[in-house]
Amino acid sequence: MAKKSRIICVITGLLVLGFSAMAHAESEDLQKQIDAVKAAIPKFAVPMREVGDRFQNMYFAAKGGNWGLAAYMSKYMNAAMNPAKLTKPAEYPDWVNFYSKTFDPVNKAIMAQDFKAFDKEYKAVVKECNACHEGMGYGFIKVVPLKSPTDPGINYKVKSKATDVPK
Repeated sequence: MAKKSRIICVITGLLVLGFSAMAHAESEDLQKQIDAVKAAIPKFAVPMREVGDRFQNMYFAAKGGNWGLAAYMSKYMNAAMNPAKLTKPAEYPDWVNFYSKTFDPVNKAIMAQDFKAFDKEYKAVVKECNACHEGMGYGFIKVVPLKSPTDPGINYKVKSKATDVPK
């Protein structure tokens, strides 16, 4: 009977060890898959391109009195940086700080539908963007206000309110 108990214990131990090894291997495979997905998600450069385009278009929307479009551009400019939460977790808080503090006066001018205030704050943000790029080692990236929007396929002069943007 003791011999049978030992055999059962050995078999049980081997099964536990085997299942543990399989779980560890599956865990490693899962981690490799997660790492591969993270590697495929854009870091900062691609989302920042969208940020730049939306930032430039926002100006033409505000200038044209299309405050809904200006608010929309701001909202989705911020959302464009969401991949950086995963891909650049150390840098993402810099973006959050920028959007919630530095960019906030632009958002307030949009909500007030005050182009004079918007223009002043927008130009201040351009300077801040360039200072941030410089500080992060990307001084060769200089934001300049464009003469025309990046997306000419939008009517920037549709009269709207900043509050027209659906939640």
